[in-house]
Amino acid sequence: QVQLVESGGGLVQPGGSLRLSCAASGSIGSIATMAWYRQAPGKQRDLVAIITSGGSTNYADSVKDRFTISRDNAKNTAYLQMNSLKPEDTAVYYCNIKTFFGMGYWGQGTQVTVSS
Repeated sequence: QVQLVESGGGLVQPGGSLRLSCAASGSIGSIATMAWYRQAPGKQRDLVAIITSGGSTNYADSVKDRFTISRDNAKNTAYLQMNSLKPEDTAVYYCNIKTFFGMGYWGQGTQVTVSS
């Protein structure tokens, strides 16, 4: 059984920072990609950032230069450092992993609210 545990969400003022973590455990095998998605109320779930096993990254245009994704392969953990947060970043953030065997898994989501 594979489990993804996310943490680090919360309430922050505009301009503030948060760091999300996603720890994967269970019979995963090797993880190809680790990614963060977000879903605001009434909107679809969109990709925020993704990182490959080799460390290559890609970001949504709306978060470039503000968010940084990283991973610790030894710990099967992904991180999302979010700086200069804006109210429009408010959403539930979901972790997603894909293995080299083509299996995909989602975390339960963590709420990020940016408000004064």
